[in-house]
Amino acid sequence: MTSSTTDFLAVGRRVIRRESEALDLLADTLDGTFSAAVDLILKARGRVIVCGMGKSGHIARKIAATFASTGTPAQFVHPGEASHGDLGMVTGDDVALVLSNSGETPELADVIAHTRRFSIPLIGVASRAGSTLLRQSDVAILLPPAPEACETGIVPTTSTTMTLALGDALAVALMEHRQFTPDQFRVFHPGGKLGAKLATVRHLMHADLPLVSGDTPMSEALLVMSQKGFGVLGVIDADRHLIGVVTDGDLRRHMDGLLSLSAEQVMTRHPRTIGPEALAEKAVAEMNARKITSLFVVDPESSQQVVGLIHIHDCLRAGVV
Repeated sequence: MTSSTTDFLAVGRRVIRRESEALDLLADTLDGTFSAAVDLILKARGRVIVCGMGKSGHIARKIAATFASTGTPAQFVHPGEASHGDLGMVTGDDVALVLSNSGETPELADVIAHTRRFSIPLIGVASRAGSTLLRQSDVAILLPPAPEACETGIVPTTSTTMTLALGDALAVALMEHRQFTPDQFRVFHPGGKLGAKLATVRHLMHADLPLVSGDTPMSEALLVMSQKGFGVLGVIDADRHLIGVVTDGDLRRHMDGLLSLSAEQVMTRHPRTIGPEALAEKAVAEMNARKITSLFVVDPESSQQVVGLIHIHDCLRAGVV
């Protein structure tokens, strides 16, 4: 390892440790103003308008996106554009969350004035007590004194990390208060790996099912099994409860005299099933563990009646695995 590499590692570790210490300090100094901010957002009939300039603006965009994806309607408004018409996006039903390390950012003046003029609740986040932003705010959150990670102390690093963490803390507090569920989360994340990870069995299951009654002759049952193309057949009773399944393995085991038997005589009893609201990931894990390619879906809210079938290929196409 060269001396320059050693130096780079030392700087990297120093920065990360300094920011970690700042986050510990933030957690320790969090007080009633945090709870007041959560209450203010919960009371808002409109959106959370998140605003910041420069590096604080980048953090504000991320906080707004996190709010919006976890059940709290939010929008980022650039303070420069706000002064040229975008203040019209901020209504009396909204609550403003304004970020500024110094609390004296000139570009925020019009945003702050707009909230005061129209009695729009204002939550201010800054590092300087007595700053204009915190003095004008209905709820003033003061970030603790922590040095920036650079040795010059001028590059926004530690301060932006604390602000970002504070935004996450607000979002999660709101999310947990509203009992935001994974299924609701999926509504805002339908694409990519996250959307697939949160997909439920109901989203992927088939409703056109290969089902026969127990007394169906295998000559007829085989036709149903072939027509549906899932490689499995469900056997149900008069109440549409699943009493067994017929697989390729069952067919091979009963090859001699197969066509003289009924579906109930060939089936495997007590098959594995899954509920429609289970995550598709759980269905995949179950199929992998049992070395099977499909599961019948039974609905506990309809007396365990069969409502669908999920196949491993459906999960693969959806990107679940």
